[in-house]
Amino acid sequence: MLLLFGFLLFGLGVALVLLMPALWAREIHHAYSAPRAVTCPETHREVGVTIDATHAAVTGLRGTPEFRLSKCTRWPERIKCAQDCLPEALSNEPYTLGEVHLPKTQRQIYHLPVLLAAFAASYVGMLWHSPYLFRARWMADLGITPAQLKQLVAWYSPHLLTIAACLLFAYGVTWLQIWRTRKGLWQGILSSTLLWAAIMLATLPSLLGLSRDLLLIEAGYTLVAAIMVGVIIGGLSGRSLSVTTRLFGNG
Repeated sequence: MLLLFGFLLFGLGVALVLLMPALWAREIHHAYSAPRAVTCPETHREVGVTIDATHAAVTGLRGTPEFRLSKCTRWPERIKCAQDCLPEALSNEPYTLGEVHLPKTQRQIYHLPVLLAAFAASYVGMLWHSPYLFRARWMADLGITPAQLKQLVAWYSPHLLTIAACLLFAYGVTWLQIWRTRKGLWQGILSSTLLWAAIMLATLPSLLGLSRDLLLIEAGYTLVAAIMVGVIIGGLSGRSLSVTTRLFGNG
């Protein structure tokens, strides 16, 4: 009985120790989670921003919270700005919907990075299945003769299907980037890897019928191509996309 009572006291003590930081983090998150209206230092016009309340709450557990912006109505085009409006955002009170007239968040798709990424992914496929890498093993696992491969290369439909798949995947990564509103090279790689994993899981029943070597070859190719897509789309986001827009136009 005394042992059980001791365990209960220990559990209560641990709960109290964890409760205070949790309440402190909750207060920080609640204080800074609402959007605020500020004057953009670049355009001198009113924009809406949101402070990264989760980051502030987590860093606040170590002492002083660290503040940064997680959303702005000028993003994603200016996502890599200096965030000079952050002090004003911290001092301003949150606004309610309809209280402040703000421009809509721009979420257009830039087609040039998508086209470049799709071309790079299809080129990776050509190199991957070339005689310099895995063509011999790929043909052996499929049971294709050189004559059949030559005939297959002459057909248009396999190439068109590959290009279409690369384009759809690149647009999917771009959509994930827009939806997550966090841009950059590593964010692009993360988005493309997550989408690749989701597709692999969705097609897992059909993949189980492949031989082990063929599965490794195709999984390796699609993963490398997916990372390439993420690098291009993620690397061309932010300010690079603004340059792209001025040169080639919007999507």
